[in-house]
Amino acid sequence: MRSSNVLERQPEEPPGASEEPPSPWEGVSVAQWSDWRWQMTHRLRSVEDFSRIIELTPEEIEGLSTPGRFRVDVTPYFASLIDPHDPNCPIRRQVIPTSAELVPFEAEMADSLGEDAHSPVPGLVHRYPDRVLMLVTTQCASYCRFCTRSRLVGDGRMRFNSATYDRQLAYIAANPQIRDVLISGGDPLTIAPPLLERLLQRLRDIPHVEVIRMGTRVPGFLPQRITPELTAMLSKYHPLWMNIHFNHPKEITPEAEGALSRLANAGIPLGSQTVLMAGINDCPNVMKALMHKLVMNRVRPYYLYQCDLVHGAGHFRTPVSKGLEIMESLRGHTSGFAIPTFVVDAPEGGGKVPILPNYVLSMSESKVVVRNYEGFITAYTQPTRYQVHDPATCAYCQAHRAEPGQEGVAGLLSGERRSLAPEGWYETHYRSALGSAGPSAEAAPDAPAYVEDLIHAGT
Repeated sequence: MRSSNVLERQPEEPPGASEEPPSPWEGVSVAQWSDWRWQMTHRLRSVEDFSRIIELTPEEIEGLSTPGRFRVDVTPYFASLIDPHDPNCPIRRQVIPTSAELVPFEAEMADSLGEDAHSPVPGLVHRYPDRVLMLVTTQCASYCRFCTRSRLVGDGRMRFNSATYDRQLAYIAANPQIRDVLISGGDPLTIAPPLLERLLQRLRDIPHVEVIRMGTRVPGFLPQRITPELTAMLSKYHPLWMNIHFNHPKEITPEAEGALSRLANAGIPLGSQTVLMAGINDCPNVMKALMHKLVMNRVRPYYLYQCDLVHGAGHFRTPVSKGLEIMESLRGHTSGFAIPTFVVDAPEGGGKVPILPNYVLSMSESKVVVRNYEGFITAYTQPTRYQVHDPATCAYCQAHRAEPGQEGVAGLLSGERRSLAPEGWYETHYRSALGSAGPSAEAAPDAPAYVEDLIHAGT
């Protein structure tokens, strides 16, 4: 029998909603504490600010005192969730820098996702064929220490203005293949409400924009911002989706739950993105608790991100195998809609690559051998009489918009391409009659026509 002093410790619950602001903000009125503008103007950013509420470690003091480090700003509300005595508090580690942030690591990059290379106009990223990322601000309610866009986010010298927005919107209007626009930054919910509404209205005026999405951490960092007035404005621009960011169950407080409820009640579909980080959520049970809390608040888990190769985030990185372990612990052990897609955002603009445990073990013409989450292995019988779909008689296939150069593997399956080859592959493998490699068909005018076709197949 266990003694009472070794009872199993229960997971820590987030603080409950309080009628009065917590210490050391006792002198602040409830009206001020509930005002998102007050929260923004009273953010904590220095050793002196945090020393009032936290027992800072030497590593945190060094991180906060180092010149030129990534910007620090934390709303009083989010700071009030920090355990003042625990340096490993998952809230604390997300927003307070330490000396570990200053240590470079192998393969780190300033622009790890290659966004600048896919930016046809300032602040707009066109990586995928039918959707774009529209950056509208460099400001956030609080700044994550693992920020993918730390090269520009939080930089007070960088400004988005009407000329920037005009160029972004003109590009979107001129490219009818764009049907989905993700507004991000920085955090779009930190900009002035009239400006945000003007941008939404102008996007809605573009006929081929079907869906608008927003990426934000405001429901967690600054739930006071999610006012009835804001949600009423947003609901005018449906279909409008919102991707929110929660990394630990402790972030989902009663205040955050209220913000999520207001957004969901306004008809805004909510999806959550989570970054996998060492010492914060690299535990299957922490992650499952987070996913369950999300779905209880009408938020569908969307992505679980492998931490990016961005400067300052080296100490947060986990092996990819940790993400696979977590996915293995979710599939079959909880509801399917509570399971995010684990992705690696491939460096240098490769985009999101989903990574899953291997459930297909083998395959023949007649059987597929699969295993389930318990390790049960079975053979699924393939059909012997399958009438192949005919694209020539399918109205949807006929109306399909081409994606020149970005068909990828789907293009191989559809017959649009014969092969996918790395740059220079055909030139490297061309051999002249004398046996030497040639850089191009032009350098070997007597090359057979089929060789010339191969050399230029990818152009």
